[in-house]
Amino acid sequence: MDDIDKMLIRLLQEDATQSYAVLGKAVGLSAGAAHERVRKLRERGVIRRTTIEVDPAAVGREVVAYVLVDGGAWMGGSAGRLAAVAAVEEAHVIAGPASVLLKVRTASTKELQDVLRQVFEVDGVTGTQSIVVLETFFERPVHIA
Repeated sequence: MDDIDKMLIRLLQEDATQSYAVLGKAVGLSAGAAHERVRKLRERGVIRRTTIEVDPAAVGREVVAYVLVDGGAWMGGSAGRLAAVAAVEEAHVIAGPASVLLKVRTASTKELQDVLRQVFEVDGVTGTQSIVVLETFFERPVHIA
């Protein structure tokens, strides 16, 4: 990945709706050459998807919690069951005081409680510990230097 690829990624992260003509002009390429670069970045998996960013509060998902999940055994095979819980935004196998770390976003603490019940139904889960976020200073996507 060269400097032009990195610049294209930064530009797309700022506004993924930009035309290839605009992207190309910004990096000194034709629209076709910019399109080809972006296509190759997608093929190589550097750009995984193009999406929009939604304000969680605007759609009623104001409660954020990080949930430490304890397991009686290796939890690495639980990804599918945890992904089936719609409110789980992220799931990570971790080293430390628990087996898995979840990022959960819900409309209320009552809904969070329902999510925790669903997590407890996953085979191997022996306990959870939740940390509820009171305020988010910032969230940052991966940025290319």
